Amino acid sequence: MSTQTPQRPASPGLRMGSPFGIPVYVSPTWLIVAAFITYSFQPVVASDLPGRSTLTTYVVAFAFAVFLYASVLLHELAHCVMARYFGLPVRRITLYLLGGVSEIEREPETPSREFLVAFVGPLASLGLAGIGYAVSQVIPVETIPHVLIWQLWFSNAIVGVFNLLPGLPLDGGRMLRAGVWKVTRNSVTGTKAAAWFGRGLAVALVVMVLGSSLVAQQEPDWGQLLWAVLLSSFIWMGASQSLQVAKVRARMPQLQARTLARRAIAVTAEVPLAEAMRRAGEAQAGAMVVVDHDGHPIAIVNEAAVAATPEQRRPWVNVGSLARSLEPSLVLPADLSGESLIDAMRETPSGEYLLVERGGDVYGVLVTADVNRVFIGV
Repeated sequence: MSTQTPQRPASPGLRMGSPFGIPVYVSPTWLIVAAFITYSFQPVVASDLPGRSTLTTYVVAFAFAVFLYASVLLHELAHCVMARYFGLPVRRITLYLLGGVSEIEREPETPSREFLVAFVGPLASLGLAGIGYAVSQVIPVETIPHVLIWQLWFSNAIVGVFNLLPGLPLDGGRMLRAGVWKVTRNSVTGTKAAAWFGRGLAVALVVMVLGSSLVAQQEPDWGQLLWAVLLSSFIWMGASQSLQVAKVRARMPQLQARTLARRAIAVTAEVPLAEAMRRAGEAQAGAMVVVDHDGHPIAIVNEAAVAATPEQRRPWVNVGSLARSLEPSLVLPADLSGESLIDAMRETPSGEYLLVERGGDVYGVLVTADVNRVFIGV
């Protein structure tokens, strides 16, 4: 199971290495599922390995949990390697309670690339299942290698088939999204269709477990029902997040730096805030840029700092003390728009950015709060 996210959360767990240069983390929640797999799989191991001690069967069961997550890691690495092949930046892979997440920072540019990045994950799992099945046929039964390989090929087959189901956030949902995107030529439409399929899958999974018990006129298997609810919750939340992303992307065409820019006045650092605000009011400007005595911009006055300054103190506070120095990353081209604008702002979070023309002339100031207002109500 994999997803894409543009956020930058803190470290998600213990770093285990960087295969292909991709950081891999294991979330503490993995210990929960590893303990559960070990406990629930131990009776199976004991049945398949008669005469072995209880300790041995628990060790084998734990080894299965570790190898299973190694298989999940290979599944996620397949996504990431394909994404990198297409030039998409990959932040990391995280193994957690319900599987793995590949954090790919940008979406593929075309439906075919989206399809391939999604498809290689299940393909890797089904490939491991095929190899495991073949190997299991030549290993003697009632041996530890046979028990591990048999269970691993079967588990990888389930992971591969499950991820092919057509609903986000599963890989099959991304493949469906790519198909709808190809037909409609609209990635947002593809996301919405695949997300609603995902919500349908979430409901169907629980209904199937309960329905099978009703048909058999038996009490539900509570362990099976618990897993169904957990998986359904994961799918439902992932699908809902994808719908939210689709709504945000639908607003992207409105995200034009030029149209959102505020007119700015130039002031020197020693000008009192009250005087600077008077000049801005006369010029009907919504921002102030601090310039040196040669007229070159050197800082942007912070709107939040201005608002936090009591009115009676404004004649005695210089604008330079309320300004942020202009780092190169705070100076953006005025013609930025859409995701390119968001990416540029994400690189250096700030309340304000200076917008300049291609020739270097100041166009205005972009205020982050104005950008955020585009997405209010999404």
